[in-house]
Amino acid sequence: MDMIKNRLEKNFKKLKSWAERHQIEAFRLYDRDIPEYPYIVDIYKDHYLIYDKSDLRDKDKNHLPHVQEALKTLFKCDDPKVVIKKRERQEGLKQYEKLDAKEDTFVVRESQALFKVNLYDYLDTGLFLDHRPMRQKVFKTVQGKRFLNLFCYTGSVSVFAALGGARTTSVDMSQTYLRWAQDNFQLNNIDLEGHSFINADVLEWLRTQKNSNTFDVIFLDPPTFSNSKKMEDTFEVERDQDFLVDSCMQMLAPEGVLYFSNNKRKFKISDNILSKYRVKEITTESIPQDFHDKKIHNCFEIRSK
Repeated sequence: MDMIKNRLEKNFKKLKSWAERHQIEAFRLYDRDIPEYPYIVDIYKDHYLIYDKSDLRDKDKNHLPHVQEALKTLFKCDDPKVVIKKRERQEGLKQYEKLDAKEDTFVVRESQALFKVNLYDYLDTGLFLDHRPMRQKVFKTVQGKRFLNLFCYTGSVSVFAALGGARTTSVDMSQTYLRWAQDNFQLNNIDLEGHSFINADVLEWLRTQKNSNTFDVIFLDPPTFSNSKKMEDTFEVERDQDFLVDSCMQMLAPEGVLYFSNNKRKFKISDNILSKYRVKEITTESIPQDFHDKKIHNCFEIRSK
């Protein structure tokens, strides 16, 4: 137990002043740093979320109780403040399925913004911590621009775009997450008028859009794979990237920019996209400093030639 306790303490000391300086209340404390402890630990204000990443190779070394005890000792917290979830490879929209119905939400700050999170009812919490640098990039560069967020989830990137002075459009298939996005807007005292929330299958919605210079900045963050009942066909990000990127580029103003992100581990950008557009990989600069896993996502900045 001392090994994991010491590592958690060391990581917290390293991150504490950074988090306080930037007013960040949700960050990654531990990211499978030690092979014997295949877990992820995220801090959400005074709550501690443990993702159990163990598999068959770890069946003889269940150290999860050590992590729980280390957190309770270090942070003087009780059992309800330590949440455990089993994190396995997810397909399609499985990560969006409801696990519970506690509806126990609370608010965390991330620099200029506030977000509603739920650590209990879904596999994910409502806030993708790995996109924190991208949210800052958007915030600083969208003043007076038209911003589109596709597969918007709970709208955190849209919130930062709106706070940065953009008019936003957010599209997602889930009514639950679109309502959550609107809650996040209202939490930040953003008037919903002038901002659009569209409940639609993104692929179908893209097919209905006419070629136009509708947006100045687009954030595209699709799932790796989807076979949702609400969709006519299956979706696979590497296979379908040409359609996604081409559709977005047709809606982009001449000097606009598309940020294309996905979390497929061995993703390769297509030759078609590389030949048609100016593509700059920005993965390295888009990974937060609290993430040990530098392959948590891939990110590209795409512009017209």
